[in-house]
Amino acid sequence: MSRPARFTLDPAFTVGTVDPRLFGSFVEHLGRCVYTGIYEPGHPTADEAGLRGDVLDLVRELGATTLRYPGGNFVSGYKWEDSVGPADERPRRLDLAWRSTETNRFGLSEYIAFLKKVGPQAEPMMAVNLGTRGVAEALELQEYANHRAGTELSERRIAHGDKEPFGIRLWCLGNEMDGPWQTGHKTAEEYGRLAAETARAMRQMDPGVELVACGSSSRAMETFAAWEATVLAETYDLVDYVSLHAYYEEIDGDRDSFLASAVDMETFIEAVVATCDHVGARLKSTKKINLSFDEWNVWYQRRFAAESAAAPLDWPEAPRLLEDSYSVTDAVVFGSLMIALLRHADRVTVACLAQLVNVIAPIMTEPGGPAWRQTTFFPFAQAAQYGRGQVLDVRIDSPTYGTKAYGEVPLLHATAVRGDDGSVTVFAVNRSQHDALPLEVALHGLELGAVVEHSALSDEDPEARNTLDEPERVAPHTVAATSLRNGVLSAVLEPLSWNVIRLA
Repeated sequence: MSRPARFTLDPAFTVGTVDPRLFGSFVEHLGRCVYTGIYEPGHPTADEAGLRGDVLDLVRELGATTLRYPGGNFVSGYKWEDSVGPADERPRRLDLAWRSTETNRFGLSEYIAFLKKVGPQAEPMMAVNLGTRGVAEALELQEYANHRAGTELSERRIAHGDKEPFGIRLWCLGNEMDGPWQTGHKTAEEYGRLAAETARAMRQMDPGVELVACGSSSRAMETFAAWEATVLAETYDLVDYVSLHAYYEEIDGDRDSFLASAVDMETFIEAVVATCDHVGARLKSTKKINLSFDEWNVWYQRRFAAESAAAPLDWPEAPRLLEDSYSVTDAVVFGSLMIALLRHADRVTVACLAQLVNVIAPIMTEPGGPAWRQTTFFPFAQAAQYGRGQVLDVRIDSPTYGTKAYGEVPLLHATAVRGDDGSVTVFAVNRSQHDALPLEVALHGLELGAVVEHSALSDEDPEARNTLDEPERVAPHTVAATSLRNGVLSAVLEPLSWNVIRLA
């Protein structure tokens, strides 16, 4: 066992307040996320609208808030008109993004109905197509969705059965427009002008909309930072957020670097904040642009790329795509990414786990069969439940280990959130693959008297995972002997573990 990792918590030193939108997710017309995921008429648990009741229960348990829709790469070929009106009259279309056939049986109205059934915490986040379409189509979608009545488009919505407007406040101005893979890919100058024109027009219809400009698709893009600077020079006064996307995977067996993936995520966040603030300084603006980390997850992209290259171009409906099965190791990395978002809650005020069901998702389903929780379900659900309030400033003193990708990295990755009732939850990851890590936390001015629970997600088999055959193989367990004495929290973090320690 190594020397203890330590930090101090004091309510006088905070990062910021957690926005509930930090616990968002993502529903894209990709693979089986929609069809046989959230929507499967004829399933034993399906309601009258074809929504799977077992999935709805798990989405509520997950605690997902903002749900981004309908893409993703899918949105750059999306015709919103195809997704409204009588479902049996909607056209079938080729989806170039995922080489599939889109039936449009599930569309805009069904998405809003799904959100309502998830519950009041579920908020729409709608993307507009700025790949193959532009300002006019964005305005038409906005009017159809949000204008109360009295115009052709609002009356069309009413005739389609939705008397009340959808009230969509949060809009993405396209998706990953810096990526050559994106239908309608643009340069930063081209996209910046189009995003500004679209934003200006949407604000003419409703000054209160909240708008997300596309940032870089990843920190690895050659145009990273220059893209953000160019786009924000055009849109700074017109948008509220810039987007970030990042996915992580274990490459060539380098597990030590994989476990330190959050080092890259935090560097990415801090670089985008610096770029935003630099543009604001150049413009002599007091406004702060916040960050929408609206795609993040563990995703084995290299595996998908190989499978995709070999796949026939036969345009299937809802094929099995990106159905990664997540191990305990993946869940620990996932929890560390969740910690990274919380540690930057002052500027990351929207985040969307990509995606919600089946597609690199915390929830899996079988057509006509059960739904179950992947290992990554648990860190998200626990953070969404207990990570509400003020993020406390955590400065870690920890033993380190060497990584090929990031150099020396702390074994401990942690944050803490103080609730409105004065309770504190510590979220912590031990990155060591083999050794337990003692943890000591000094508590100043917090009036805490008891450990409510220490929950850990770990396993003797780091490859253990939940599957159709063993849907409950992995779950968090209670850790005994964690104590709070004389203002010091003492715990032992199991090797390769995600930990939630709740203090009252």
